[in-house]
Amino acid sequence: MAKRTDLRPKVTLQSTAGTGYRYVTFKNRRNTPDRLVMRKYDPIIRQHVEFKEIR
Repeated sequence: MAKRTDLRPKVTLQSTAGTGYRYVTFKNRRNTPDRLVMRKYDPIIRQHVEFKEIR
């Protein structure tokens, strides 16, 4: 049986607004082999901005 971390690794998303706010989530490596980019809420500046995967 495959491990959970093999197919769905834990990734950290950091705000592109420069606030330093981060989200931690899992991604499916088969569907998203590249770095993940999501539009999420940044509570520091109270706006939705892009969050990019960091390593």
